[in-house]
Formats: sequence, C-alpha cells, structure tokens
Amino acid sequence: MRGPRKTTGLGGALYLLGLMLAGTYFALASVQGDYGLFRRIGIEAEADDLRAERARLASQIAEYENKTRRMSDEYLDLDLLDEQARQVLGFARADEIILR
Repeated sequence: MRGPRKTTGLGGALYLLGLMLAGTYFALASVQGDYGLFRRIGIEAEADDLRAERARLASQIAEYENKTRRMSDEYLDLDLLDEQARQVLGFARADEIILR
C-alpha cells in the first residue's frame, strides 16, 4: 500500500493558465478579429456612407431623367432648349450682358 500522494499543484496551475490564455485570445478575437466588433462598426459606417452616396446618385439620376424628358419629342421645354443651345454654342442675345 502506498502513502498519500504529494502534488505541487503545477499541473492545475498550468491548466488554469491555459484556460486564461485561451479565454484572452477568444476575447481579443471577438473584438479585433475579422468578424469582431471593430470590423462590424467599420462595415456599418461604410454602409452608411454608401447609402448616402446612393441617395445622392438617385437624386442626380432623377434630375437627368427630368431634363431628358423635357428635351424629348413628346414634351419640349423651350426655355431649357434655349439655355442648352446657348450654353453649348456660346450664343447670347443682344439684350444680355455676359460676365466672365
């Protein structure tokens, strides 16, 4: 029969240290990793910027569609036609003063 076993507690301390290191690694990975909180915040900020740009482009497209419709055969806006022709050709009426 053997007597009581003497342990130094080194195995338990190493096990606890390993668990703490693994926990620290996973905590840092959840904050700074590829799928972490910082990346998510960055993606949401980029998505907000893209939504704002999309809204700006949508309004610009609507403006171009309006001008295109006003210059079409079905609906001709004479003021817009006059403005565009004078801008492109560089013409001015006799009663206008041109500032450059």
